[in-house]
Amino acid sequence: MSAPWHLQRMAALDFESSDKDPETARIVSCALILVGGGLPTDTRTWLINPGIKQEPGAIAVHKLTDEHLAEHGAPAEQAIGEITKSVSEVVASETPLVGHNLGSYDLNLLDREIRRHLGDTLEGVCRAPLTRVIDTMVCDKHAAPYRRRVSETQGPYQMRTTAETYGLPWVEEQAHGAEYDALQSARAAYRIGVIAHTRPEDRPEWVQRLRNRRGPYDRFNDLAFVDVEELHRRQIGWARDDAASYQSWLRNAQKAGDKHDPNAVIDGTWPLRPVGGEA
Repeated sequence: MSAPWHLQRMAALDFESSDKDPETARIVSCALILVGGGLPTDTRTWLINPGIKQEPGAIAVHKLTDEHLAEHGAPAEQAIGEITKSVSEVVASETPLVGHNLGSYDLNLLDREIRRHLGDTLEGVCRAPLTRVIDTMVCDKHAAPYRRRVSETQGPYQMRTTAETYGLPWVEEQAHGAEYDALQSARAAYRIGVIAHTRPEDRPEWVQRLRNRRGPYDRFNDLAFVDVEELHRRQIGWARDDAASYQSWLRNAQKAGDKHDPNAVIDGTWPLRPVGGEA
């Protein structure tokens, strides 16, 4: 019998990019880190010249200027080819891909870059559908729902909030680099798995306080004693339900306030969305 999913080898994946929309963004840095499973950590990183000007907001986050990337980055087609080869090898080895917001952003970003530079798709180059993805944002939202914003600038399920919720240290000066964020996502996945596989009465106090009008939540149980493929299948449903809930909230003028949009459409397809799909 194999070890629980959180104790197995994982391939943590993270990108920094030129803007927030995976349909138009270009990858400017990447980290793919094989970690856990009782084996040495294997870190692979890329710095990429995307060949386009980045959005100022993106540069403000990752600090990789157009000039720096032009001087030090590899040509986009070359780097995307190398990244694609490494990711496809991970998928072929049946090592799960792990990341934060991996299915809503990073994998779609990579798929679009593969289409743009290689004339194929992510699943096409992998020669198989993706069936072993662990998205810590999806898992965290399901297991510990309805968290409030930490502050005006820190959302309830962004990488920093998830890391700190599960007791991980956070160094803001290192954050928003692909390598740091990838490792933090793998560590968060491990911490989420530990709680899921701990008896409910022995889970941290903050977990035991999770409740709604019907009583305590026990959603961490949904992540326990399942293999990676089943966890992947469950995340498909959780992501779909979360998107439907958010769409309903946006369409409700009383709840959404100034964010109200009566025609809001939120695509809950996970982990790969149709080309041109709305975020």
